[in-house]
Amino acid sequence: MFGLELWHIWALVALFFVILEIFTSGFAVMCFSFGAIGSAICAACGLSMLWQLIVFAVVTALAFVFVRPLVIKMFFKGNEVKTNADAIIGRKARVSERIDNAANTGRVAIDGDDWKAVSADGQTIEIGETVEIISRDSIILTVKK
Repeated sequence: MFGLELWHIWALVALFFVILEIFTSGFAVMCFSFGAIGSAICAACGLSMLWQLIVFAVVTALAFVFVRPLVIKMFFKGNEVKTNADAIIGRKARVSERIDNAANTGRVAIDGDDWKAVSADGQTIEIGETVEIISRDSIILTVKK
């Protein structure tokens, strides 16, 4: 085929997967590229097509199991952007109604919204105090002084 040797075709397949990875996320397609590179090496060494396919499958599987998790851990850690209601976690709010878990009362105001709130440690928090929002469960915020 156009004067190409088999290892050239495997190298082109690997290049195709690298280019395809640019348009995808998650480092999944790149694992196939590793397999194609392994097969290109096998083809250059003169191994049969069966061995090339076996190496392609094994190297691709190993890349999915070992390389991909490492890359994801390195490049995607801490990139989570909090949006909507989750964006208020970690922020300060003002108590607008006395927080008393025993009496099932308590509200906090933040960014013009008034939220139902409970105390994380069960202590009573008076109106006007500033609290930190530590978690959210549906429409109820858990706060601490």
